[in-house]
Amino acid sequence: MHEDLITGLTRQVKEEVIENYLTERHLVGLQLEEFEQKTAETLLRAEKTGKRLSRMAFLVVHPEMQAKLSSLLHIQPDSFWDECMKKEFARGVRIIRVKALTDKSKYRKLLVEAYCRLCQWMEKYRKAYEELLSECKAVNLNINAFQKNFDVLTLLAFLRNLDTLELERKHFLGENFTADELSSLDQKLYIKQINFENLNVPAPLDLPKAERVEPALADLAAEVYRRHQQNVKGLMLH
Repeated sequence: MHEDLITGLTRQVKEEVIENYLTERHLVGLQLEEFEQKTAETLLRAEKTGKRLSRMAFLVVHPEMQAKLSSLLHIQPDSFWDECMKKEFARGVRIIRVKALTDKSKYRKLLVEAYCRLCQWMEKYRKAYEELLSECKAVNLNINAFQKNFDVLTLLAFLRNLDTLELERKHFLGENFTADELSSLDQKLYIKQINFENLNVPAPLDLPKAERVEPALADLAAEVYRRHQQNVKGLMLH
């Protein structure tokens, strides 16, 4: 009778410990799923922002002028944003409509307006990027707390020490685990923290404000128009 009572209590304690472990692990899993979804959404926003940069590269027509634009916007070589500059502009963005008396002034307005829209999209992307970074830190804190509260090896040792009868020990946990088996189990159940850098989410560009860069953009527009006038007129017809 006494042994039955101890066995019943032992089983109940074990079930509660395991249930708490599974519940907390499920919550962490849900947070990781939500974070994965948010990462995908942020990367998509980066691509959409990059299209506004691709449009600017398209508008300045020539690789030499594109290099000057990259320098003006402080775009690092071989970065995500540098790749956007090199991509073929495939539309998929809202058309910019401007009015002016001459093609030259119309082109200047077009380039400046394209930059303003790039700034707007980059600012929205910056907020999304910073939110993702903050959420990454929060999820990692939760993972760290979970690992401390539910260390697998400590949990197993606790459950095994609850057994008072060899029969119960075998029934609930099986025979003694080897060191290799314990190590393998610990690795399989371990939840790794998120390495933000491995997500390859590009940091937003620190673009100069439109009013500050507008004179330089106007000079660039004038140079592009002077050197590639026919190309500029052609692209404004589309």
